[in-house]
Amino acid sequence: MTIESFKELTHEKKLLELKHNGDILGPYERRSENGDSKTPGDIFTLYEFWVFLSEDEKMIIPTRRNPLYKEEEE
Repeated sequence: MTIESFKELTHEKKLLELKHNGDILGPYERRSENGDSKTPGDIFTLYEFWVFLSEDEKMIIPTRRNPLYKEEEE
């Protein structure tokens, strides 16, 4: 599955993909777009991309960049 096809799935199907095919990497706090707050959740690897899942499971955000890579450098 590509990131583009994942984005087209319904919210429920995205959760099922993460449950059955995702590998959890650990907890992660995602910054808001303006950087003034953080949303707690988890980071998963899924196929060739990463996915942020908020604790309340309302936000599912795929990305091509490993969000943990920048943290590891610091």
